Amino acid sequence: SPPDEHLIDPHRVADYAEHLVLPWRREDGVLVFATADPGAETEAYMQGLAGDAPWDYVITSRFDILWTVQRHADDYLSQAAVTRLAERQPQHSARTVFTGAQLLGIHLLLTLGLAALALWPREALVGLNLAVALFLLVNFGLRLLFVWVGGDERVDVKVRDAEVAALDEASLPTYTVLVPMYREPEVLPHITRALRALDYPLSRLDIKLILEEDDEATIRRAKELGLEGIFEIVRVPRSHPRTKPKACNYALNFARGEFVTIYDAEDRPEPDQLKKAVLAFRKAPRNTAVIQARLNYFNATENWLTRMFTLEYSLWFDFYLPALEALGIPIPLGGTSNHFRMHVLREVDAWDPYNVTEDADLGVRFTQLGYRVGVVNSTTYEEANKRLGNWIRQRSRWIKGYMQTYLVHMRRPLHLYRTLGHVGFWGFQFFIGGAVLSNLIAPWLFAVYGLWLATGTHLLDPVFPPLVLYISLFNLLLGNGLYVYLSMLSVFKRHLYRLIPYALTMPAYWLLMSIAAYKALWQLIHDPFYWEKTEHGLTSFDGDAGVREEPPGAESCSAQRA
Repeated sequence: SPPDEHLIDPHRVADYAEHLVLPWRREDGVLVFATADPGAETEAYMQGLAGDAPWDYVITSRFDILWTVQRHADDYLSQAAVTRLAERQPQHSARTVFTGAQLLGIHLLLTLGLAALALWPREALVGLNLAVALFLLVNFGLRLLFVWVGGDERVDVKVRDAEVAALDEASLPTYTVLVPMYREPEVLPHITRALRALDYPLSRLDIKLILEEDDEATIRRAKELGLEGIFEIVRVPRSHPRTKPKACNYALNFARGEFVTIYDAEDRPEPDQLKKAVLAFRKAPRNTAVIQARLNYFNATENWLTRMFTLEYSLWFDFYLPALEALGIPIPLGGTSNHFRMHVLREVDAWDPYNVTEDADLGVRFTQLGYRVGVVNSTTYEEANKRLGNWIRQRSRWIKGYMQTYLVHMRRPLHLYRTLGHVGFWGFQFFIGGAVLSNLIAPWLFAVYGLWLATGTHLLDPVFPPLVLYISLFNLLLGNGLYVYLSMLSVFKRHLYRLIPYALTMPAYWLLMSIAAYKALWQLIHDPFYWEKTEHGLTSFDGDAGVREEPPGAESCSAQRA
């Protein structure tokens, strides 16, 4: 029989899902619950809901409970997925792109800059060139520091294989895995195969395939696969913005785990990743909210673009992020394979549905709120983009999200400074804001340098006095050369030595990032919440053939020895 919808409290949906209990009907004055997990703990929960009223329960399947909750609380859950953060913590929501103070600051800066150019053109250009040159000099120095710190084995290796082997599986908690996807029926068999391969007790896996309700092709494919009971389909009602974080917020209401992670549809996590994450949490301080696994690519050698992507990711996840953790700088999480404490994620109102790189924002927000963000030495292998147009769409979305994240957290710069401290604040400026700025100014600098080197013109001499000229030449030759060298160094941990020569073409890759950055800036102004879909399943490589490229003992390889 259908439930009495007046008994279902939408605000308790997460509790219903966690305990697999639902108030069903009143019969002759007795409150009847439906449950899929009868036991002492469940009975205590039902007693708490019933209070002094007499109660009883009937047993049903967990799917009946979850689908019933979704059907009767749909409107509330859909609205909350979009508005919860913006209403409870508007200072942390990207729903407002520019605050009034930020718009005023931008207008003042532009007005003063144009006035300076009109009144003192030479001095203004010299000052601008000096500021840019010093910014790049510091930026290159920080990247070198990050590689030096991140390559230290004591920073890099959090959990060893022997610890995983000694783990008592009876002590493992329930783990929720969220898999958001949209119009990706072709990759669904691959991700379900990868999740089955996880070395984790099936009875403690809570896997949610998050599908949009109008994505008939993927829903149909999921039904055709005949997925076993560890997989649950969560249909997300259509609403705006149509973003991955909005879908994850909706599905989080039905999550039952003590920990929760996200995998993308094309991901191939190492089988022991969940166990390593649990161990990393046990070894980390109690205020650690999230553990980020490394990301890399199973089709690294497919073409030039995938090789460059792999060089970039190897440097980012194998060196930079461990260094950021060690130095106390906010870590911009990747879009996948971040492992959260469930209660903390809910406490901070989860993801921002208006931010198109939601996890980068969340990593900074955790740090602002006093939580730690860690990394673990386990890898998820993804499909690197092999097509330029697809890559530009994906990268422009990422850069737009970094712009959103910077604008959100710089609304109150003094508060940010007090909460992050000196190192964290300036690390945020250079690692988040600086990454965007570097992409925007790079093509102009290359054009100026190229003109000067090709023609030997003296037209630029007045705005490049000796000090500025020497710093700029240092950045051009040694700074960019250093970055190319660091890209070469990044492959040593994974022994991908065949990629080393391709690091020499890194400047061409930077120009592509600049193209994506200007597209991102245009969208930030004209369409800030638009989520550009990245097409997956394009590779000819078999990501299921085996993902671990590190040989035994590779964990101990440090950047210093490399």
